[in-house]
Amino acid sequence: MTPTTGQKTTIEFNDGIVRQFMLASLIWGIVGMLVGVLIATQLNYWQANFGQAWLSFGRLRPLHTNAVIFAFVGNMMFAGIYYSTQRLVKARLASDFLSKLHFWGWQLIILGAAITLPLGLTRGKEYAELIWPINIAVAFIWVVFAVNFFWTLARRNEKSLYVAIWFYIATIITVAMLYIVNHLSIPTSLLHSYPVFGGVQDGLVQWWYGHNAVAFFLTTPILGIMYYFLPKAAERPVYSYRLSVIHFWSLVFLYIWAGPHHLLNTALPNWLQLLGMTFSLMLWAPSWGGMLNGLLTLRGAWGKLRTDPVIKFFAAGVTFYGMATFEGPLLSIKSVNALAHYTDWIIAHVHAGALGWNGFMAAGMFYWLVPRLWNKPLYSTALANLHFWVGLVGILLYVSAMWASGITQGLMLNATTEGGTILKYPNFLETLNAIRPLMLLRVVGGTLYLTGFIIMGYNIWRSTRGAAAVNGTMEVYVEVPAPGSRLGFRGVVGSAPVVYTTIILFAACIWMFSHGVLMFLGFCAAAVTTVLAIAHFESRGKAWADWYDKLLVSALPFTILTFLAVAVGGLIQIIPMITIDRTLQTEDRVARVYTPLELAGRDIYVSEGCYNCHSQMIRTLVPDVMRYGDYSRLGESIWDHPFQWGSKRTGPDLSRVGGKYNHAWHYDHLQNPRNISTGSNMPSYTWLMEKDTDYVSLSSKIRVQRMLGVPFPAWSPAMIDSLAKEQAKAIAKELRAEGRYVDPDKEVVALIAYLQSLGKTWEPTGAPAAKP
Repeated sequence: MTPTTGQKTTIEFNDGIVRQFMLASLIWGIVGMLVGVLIATQLNYWQANFGQAWLSFGRLRPLHTNAVIFAFVGNMMFAGIYYSTQRLVKARLASDFLSKLHFWGWQLIILGAAITLPLGLTRGKEYAELIWPINIAVAFIWVVFAVNFFWTLARRNEKSLYVAIWFYIATIITVAMLYIVNHLSIPTSLLHSYPVFGGVQDGLVQWWYGHNAVAFFLTTPILGIMYYFLPKAAERPVYSYRLSVIHFWSLVFLYIWAGPHHLLNTALPNWLQLLGMTFSLMLWAPSWGGMLNGLLTLRGAWGKLRTDPVIKFFAAGVTFYGMATFEGPLLSIKSVNALAHYTDWIIAHVHAGALGWNGFMAAGMFYWLVPRLWNKPLYSTALANLHFWVGLVGILLYVSAMWASGITQGLMLNATTEGGTILKYPNFLETLNAIRPLMLLRVVGGTLYLTGFIIMGYNIWRSTRGAAAVNGTMEVYVEVPAPGSRLGFRGVVGSAPVVYTTIILFAACIWMFSHGVLMFLGFCAAAVTTVLAIAHFESRGKAWADWYDKLLVSALPFTILTFLAVAVGGLIQIIPMITIDRTLQTEDRVARVYTPLELAGRDIYVSEGCYNCHSQMIRTLVPDVMRYGDYSRLGESIWDHPFQWGSKRTGPDLSRVGGKYNHAWHYDHLQNPRNISTGSNMPSYTWLMEKDTDYVSLSSKIRVQRMLGVPFPAWSPAMIDSLAKEQAKAIAKELRAEGRYVDPDKEVVALIAYLQSLGKTWEPTGAPAAKP
């Protein structure tokens, strides 16, 4: 592109907003990690719950995950995007007002989460726990961020979009899509709602969101930051531009398909499990392509590792990215997943990415930014190096402990004897007690990592104390694009890359979702078109490159193509499941509809975060069936809004617990689990014996459930109240007969009613009426 005559101008960047987001990230990061150390301690010492509802593990674990993801990484991501974007597009952020609204709005959202989650106000879905008013605020602030970002792109003086900008665009549009779809809910009150999806549909949508929240909130923006800050720190160009093109498009296309690998060996239809596993394995290539592109950018700069802590953090962070993205596809193999799922191995995998990739990239970026944002050298390079080694040892202790713990527990839970007819370790607590030393080692590792961040906080405080904040400036040449340098509509949809890709995707869908001759023809069409595309690229490579250069000058077509690349996978996976009548997705049994009291108990179960430790999904694996009962069917969770299949078993599965024990057993277990299960690390839920069940809200909750398709009878509010209280009195009466005296209106009674309902099903030949 040859610019026509323009003019030079000096711009001053808005680096004040970068400083605000960076400091907020540091503060919230320390808070989130401190909560993480506390809940890790609670898993070893139940006394660390302090007998308080708002400090219990089930309520604090969502606070920890949300603080680390949205407060720590979120603020760090915004700081990196705002700093690099202004310099890459040679333009100041479009609106100072929108920048301030973005910052303060995001901090208020975090504060809202910090208040509501310990109070038990939650949607009960991992990484999506925030209540509906906060979700609306998140969507609004994200739109503010998007408007500010794309408005800045529209005012850019550098017309070609650099690779980091590609990843930022993918992040903004994909997170918006994921967040809105997964958080669709119908409120029952100001502080409570039910998700519109239920059962397997909710499970599929949740992990389409949950997996890709990791992909597009914790990965793609940090990759963009890597592509900007790593070359800057190393003073070397990106190793391979062509590799970055392949990395970007293959990653954003493949990642979105991989969500079902979180539900392997469950009741999820097998075609979705196979699809998730296949695309997860394919992710190895682009993920490692990006890692190698990052590490090879350091060629000629490896000597800086000895002296520059920034390079240390970046090199280690990119290496951890490679490790995590190798382990992820490995864990998506069904046989490996059968061992690892529901164990601490998954915790090791998550924290290798969060601590190693996100945490170290954040530290490297902060140390690089501080001298430039305050025009003062870093206070202590020695402290920064100490932070690196303390943090690295902490990560290695944490991850290795969780690897050993997860594999040990997985092997013990799956172990059989007598020719595979008897469980070798029938008591779940045997496995828990075996891994206690490793869980304690996790606390040590986490504490060391937290200490490293406290050291960084002190180092940055000393560096900025008394320093004058400065904003960067740049003299830019205002370019006017030459005619024909941008792509129009025809130039996009009629281009060879888009045409070939469309044909290949269409043929591949026919191949995957058809049978017989049609499936064979789809495979042949996809294969032949792929060969033709490669041949065309080899013969007309320059024309393809010229087209892509024009695409990079055209932000809107680039954004649309990126959206289509990420949307197609979700559409193909989710639409079949949410458009088919869910009463046809039941297999051979259907859960009966909850009674009013059981529904109240279920909401208490969700509020207390019981899903953080207990699953409600017996996998199609022999040891699971031997331990917990017949494997779970789709119809058993058909009325569940939200679904409660779980992702971690710190305690046993509860799918078949209904009727297994009497009411007194559950009462004693909730009052003091050690009275029932010696060695249990479950907190005592004594507040359930003191707090009254919320009967008043039941009528609005059942009304919303009926709107969602749950076949509750058309009860009046008075009937709902009467049915709930009658069942509560019956349970309290049985408890009195067993020597446990409790007011029937207490929450413990409602929770017992819910637990006793689990596993109660009917054959799909009659009506699923609710029965008290």
